[in-house]
Amino acid sequence: MPSPFTTALTGRCLCGAVTITLAGEHEEQVGACHCRMCQRWSGGLFLCFEAEASAVTVSGEVTRYRSSSFAERAFCPRCGSHLWFSDVPEGGEPTSYELMPGLFDAARRWPLRSEVYADRALASVSLAGEHRRKTQAEYEAVNPFVGES
Repeated sequence: MPSPFTTALTGRCLCGAVTITLAGEHEEQVGACHCRMCQRWSGGLFLCFEAEASAVTVSGEVTRYRSSSFAERAFCPRCGSHLWFSDVPEGGEPTSYELMPGLFDAARRWPLRSEVYADRALASVSLAGEHRRKTQAEYEAVNPFVGES
C-alpha cells in the first residue's frame, strides 16, 4: 500500500446508517478502475483508496455481494451507497479494503494515484493529470487471476 497515513478518519453512507472509521494505516491517494464490472457497479468508474482491515471499523448494517470468485462489493441496504470492494479468500474475511473516497470528507483533497483498464474507460470519462495508467493487458499480465467479466 503506497503512502501510508495513520490520521483517524470517519466516513458515512448517504443516509448515515453506515459509518466507517479508520484508526490505522491507509493511503491518502485515490485509484480508478475502468473494468466492465466496475462500470456496471458504479455507472462509470470505480474510485477507491486502500486501508488495512485492522484499521477499519464498520458500524451499521452492510450488504455484501460476492461479485467474483475472489472479491466482494459492499453497500448500504438502506440507501444503496457503495462502501467498498475487497479481495476475500474463500470462506475468509477481507485483509484490506478499497474504500469509496466519497464517504470521507477528508478525501476531497487527495490526488489520483493510478488508473487501471485505462483503455476500457467510457468515452465520457477522461481523467487528466500525471498518474500511472495501465491497460487491460498490462493489468491482467500482473494479476492473471482477475480476468475481466
